[in-house]
Amino acid sequence: MVDTYAGKLMPGQQVQTFRNTDVAFSTRRIARGADVRPLQYADLRLVDYPIPSGDKTYDLYDYVSRNRIGGLLVMHGGALVLEQYELGLDPSTRWLSMSMAKSVSTTLVGLAIQDGFIESVDDLLTRYLPKLVGSAYDGVTIRELMQMTSGVHWDDTHTEPKSERRRMLELQIGQQPGAIMDYMAELPRSADPGSLWNYSTGETHVVGAIVHAATGQWLSDYLSARIWSRLGMESDATWWLEAPGGLEVAGSGIAATLRDYGRFAAFLLADGVIDGERVLPEGWVSEAGAPREVGGRQLNYGYMWWAVPGSDGSMADGAFSARGIFGQFMYINPARQVAIVVLSSRSKPKGAEAIIDNDFFNATLDALR
Repeated sequence: MVDTYAGKLMPGQQVQTFRNTDVAFSTRRIARGADVRPLQYADLRLVDYPIPSGDKTYDLYDYVSRNRIGGLLVMHGGALVLEQYELGLDPSTRWLSMSMAKSVSTTLVGLAIQDGFIESVDDLLTRYLPKLVGSAYDGVTIRELMQMTSGVHWDDTHTEPKSERRRMLELQIGQQPGAIMDYMAELPRSADPGSLWNYSTGETHVVGAIVHAATGQWLSDYLSARIWSRLGMESDATWWLEAPGGLEVAGSGIAATLRDYGRFAAFLLADGVIDGERVLPEGWVSEAGAPREVGGRQLNYGYMWWAVPGSDGSMADGAFSARGIFGQFMYINPARQVAIVVLSSRSKPKGAEAIIDNDFFNATLDALR
């Protein structure tokens, strides 16, 4: 997996890695329910449309081929308007989400608040994780953790062998229970809580530890029981573990099918309501995906969801996305009732796309007007 994260795999080998994640690490099943809910297909389907990006205009064929996309799904008003498979993927293929798992993990925090296991996002981490008393996380709130404004030092550069992100990967490869949390508790502080944003995959592992401590359940089991099994998913999903029988790697490692990612996105479009039951707190979805101000600057980042501006720079639609390296996305636009899922196999963790994904999302909105 070190070569994978470093962007040192040939295309065919990388595709096999992303679709066979159970081989890399121990996993836990996210069980689907007994009944599958077929997705509705729109009468009018998207076939091709212009995609302005930078000083050029591309088309759908460019986006899929140049960005090395294996799965693409667009839903509008609850119906499928586009579903495309490439690179050997098909509807049964489970694909690695990378950091899209972060957004799922913070959604479980909202679920735990609704269920009464967590009182508030303003609770201190140490209320649930006394292990962190005396660490750099002492005095940090759940809100600050989910916004990645804890002030704890972290370098998330996947291609830098000496970064904290690579050290976390080494610990994951070592498959020793508790080793990652031990490491997180040793990190130094670099800023006051709430004053500085710094992207940290390690922070999401702490989110997972909080959900486990508060609920007494593994993340996969909690997700399955309260959400996954109730959305009519077609397949079980899987989630990487820090060690056999241990905690999920909350920042990465969920593998699911294209359509089931789409069903999860549709759940958020429905404001976290399933069959009339409110599963997420009212207002949670909009809060989780909203930009905020940190250190006097606007940050297009919420609770491990990325706020996505429209083509005019406006945030009026309240659009946001889950993102994973190598080109994994769940884009959600509540105002337009549009959900988009992109599964890719790009050559490098970041910056390998030929066409900016946010430009594609906004071009898709224009095509659906």
